Amino acid sequence: MQGVLLLLAAMMILPCMDAIAKYMAVELGMSPAQVTFYRFFFQLVATLPMLLRLGGQKALVPQRPWYNMLRGILLAAASLFFFVSVKYMPLADVFAIYFVEPFILTCLSALILGEKVGWRRWVAIGIGFFGAMIVIQPSFQVFGLTALMPVACAFLFACYLLMNRASGAADSPLAMQTFAGVGGTLFMIATIGIGHGMGAADFVPSLPHTPLGWVLVIALGTISGYGHLMVVKAFRAAPASVLAPLHYFEIIAATALGYLVFGEFPTASKWLGVAIIVGSGLFMIWRERRQPAH
Repeated sequence: MQGVLLLLAAMMILPCMDAIAKYMAVELGMSPAQVTFYRFFFQLVATLPMLLRLGGQKALVPQRPWYNMLRGILLAAASLFFFVSVKYMPLADVFAIYFVEPFILTCLSALILGEKVGWRRWVAIGIGFFGAMIVIQPSFQVFGLTALMPVACAFLFACYLLMNRASGAADSPLAMQTFAGVGGTLFMIATIGIGHGMGAADFVPSLPHTPLGWVLVIALGTISGYGHLMVVKAFRAAPASVLAPLHYFEIIAATALGYLVFGEFPTASKWLGVAIIVGSGLFMIWRERRQPAH
């Protein structure tokens, strides 16, 4: 029950981070790459003091520092794709497309980890991607290749989760989040430098120009750091098969925030796509619980 409550709280909190990122890009004019940098820098600022307080200086030498930093790099790249997407597209649309991630993770688990995936789950994956296409198609006509960025985000996040699955419990969740913050921060410094040098508008470096801007970037990093810490703790407290369906609560939170903050609401066809994606995902979860090896 503790794991369920932790994950439900995280699924309600984490979309607030994405709404803040969209608000900063659209209303405050900050580039998505700079927003992504602040997301990881202030995650590091938020989690490092707690890590030192609980583990002392020895906590600064984790068992797998490079592994956790690579996790941070993957998560930073995924976040960058996501934040660029939400700058141009409705929040609920981006989340709906992003939820092809469980299908991608299942494919990668079969290809890389050798996990067995039966024909029913392969059919569910195909149907789930079809649902994603229902959401992507009208967005692609309006936004072009930007509509595919949530798919790239989903792929990178699936790789991140694959690393989590293979990492075991060598380091504490807090150490994992802190060093993911280090990796993500360093990656975004390099990315902003390269992107700005190439003249890309979405990579312009900048500082917040108002007190509200500073409050939002600090909130962004704090929510991301402790939100993902709650996710890691949830999966250590309860079985993945129990928690997996709760991820779809993010779509509810994202739709509500998109409507309340930006006046966005999905069309009927996009709701159909969301229903197909969620239905396929829930079927896969149900199938895994019944026959884990098939």
